[in-house]
Amino acid sequence: MFHKEGQKIILLTFFIVSIIILVSQYYLDIVWLRYLLQIGAIVVMILILQFFRNPKRLAIKNFDEILSPVDGKVVVIEEVEEKEYFKEKRRQVSIFMSPINVHVTRYPASGSVKFSKYHPGKYLVAWHPKSSEENERTTVVINTPKFGDILYRQIAGAMARRIVNYAEEGENVQQGDDAGFIKFGSRVDLFLPLDCPVTVKLNQKVIGAKTCIATSPVKKDE
Repeated sequence: MFHKEGQKIILLTFFIVSIIILVSQYYLDIVWLRYLLQIGAIVVMILILQFFRNPKRLAIKNFDEILSPVDGKVVVIEEVEEKEYFKEKRRQVSIFMSPINVHVTRYPASGSVKFSKYHPGKYLVAWHPKSSEENERTTVVINTPKFGDILYRQIAGAMARRIVNYAEEGENVQQGDDAGFIKFGSRVDLFLPLDCPVTVKLNQKVIGAKTCIATSPVKKDE
């Protein structure tokens, strides 16, 4: 299954690849160059199909867990000052997606969307420390039963040129459901309460809607 955001690109790529193969087959007499062009075109088609794949995942919904919003690798776990919405210290967990990862963004928790905003910006490499504040990005805040407000931020990278965000303020969302897409390389930052136990480690590979990123704080009377 392929994500709907890739339909136009997949069709366009298929058309171009078909033209390259047909033209080279009938009009290119240099055999090795013909095969090189045809194989290269097919490889590009395979890469595009892989990038826009959208595997079905049924999240086991749990109010006590924050699930990874994307596939990728954990590159940041630290306490930071979140300047856009909370304007206070939060626990940041950042996940980097390479071009070979699934690039679907999924809701990390169930709740109601309190804030959803798009920001135009730069295209620094996704692991750059300032990319969270200076790159093209979207910020979404979900109010949850156990964690209160949590924030996730889709960030475009050096290759990414389009962020798709489906979250709308006021709507109720379900953990693991499709929340958007980032085209061609990127990262997602999560900003969580400081007292949330983080359950992942740096450089750990995570799976969207499957890997638990953090658990709800334990109350003193529990």
